[in-house]
Amino acid sequence: MKQAAALCFEAFIDGTRRAGVNKAVIGVVGTGLMGVGIATQAALHGHRTIVHDVDPARLASVASKAEAVLDELIDAGRIDDTARQAALARIETHAELSVMASAQFVIEAIPEILELKHRLYAELAGLLSADAILASNTSGFPPDQLVAPLRAKERFVIAHFWNPPHMIPLVEVVPGTATAPEVTGQTAALMSAIGMEPVVLAKAIPGFVGNRLQFAVLREALNIVRSGAATPDVVDRVMKASLGRRWGIVGPLEGADMGGLDTFLDISSHLMPELAKDEDVLDLLREQVDAGRVGLRSGAGFYDWDDAHIAQVKAGRKRVISRG
Repeated sequence: MKQAAALCFEAFIDGTRRAGVNKAVIGVVGTGLMGVGIATQAALHGHRTIVHDVDPARLASVASKAEAVLDELIDAGRIDDTARQAALARIETHAELSVMASAQFVIEAIPEILELKHRLYAELAGLLSADAILASNTSGFPPDQLVAPLRAKERFVIAHFWNPPHMIPLVEVVPGTATAPEVTGQTAALMSAIGMEPVVLAKAIPGFVGNRLQFAVLREALNIVRSGAATPDVVDRVMKASLGRRWGIVGPLEGADMGGLDTFLDISSHLMPELAKDEDVLDLLREQVDAGRVGLRSGAGFYDWDDAHIAQVKAGRKRVISRG
């Protein structure tokens, strides 16, 4: 598997090697936390990374966002200052989209507005080289819907990173019906080369895999709180002290195998009918949002996000990042 991925990556950068470089030039369009996180991850692994945004203020924020990521890695003992400085030196910011013509791989990480994405792709279609790959970091749009403005539909793929990339290694690689198999393979190989853990989906489904699992758990968590059986704090403590630890070692299907499929069938037969199946639980979220309590960003949601709570979460992040 690793040998095949290495060969795929070698093929991907063969053109750049002929030009005298051994790393792909990676472009990132969009300078939110995800875009800068992706760019920083690529730069850390030796790639020249060019970043574009139409907003000058957001473009100017790239350096400070990248520094925050790298400082967290230093604090966790994952990198030293030499690696930090080298990564920062590899990140370039450009106000002109035309710079993407020099990239072998471009990742779109702009807001989840279809019209904006289509407008960007139409511009990129006339700029990208014939062998470049265009990937979207979308967490919701299917590839066949996104690809409409492109002529080279076979060169498009979804590469869905999770936030923050320097802590969560998963990238869901999702091909469209027109995506060339070698593009899917090259994308997965490049994700491995920048320190991520790619998984390739056989086909696109709404929410892909990770978000479907996340929101299935969230629905039941909201249902439990709505029922009055437990507070948000209790629900989260149960998750962190049990499934949160187990799922870092074995996934839900591995866990079922280990526990015995016959046992899980027996439990599922009487428990699954009791689980939430409707969307009424969203009322709990609407109540919070209508009250202006949107979570960390507003300082309150299900929790009050005071300095002590933020410090507790940061300490947890440090433990996870330090383990690698």
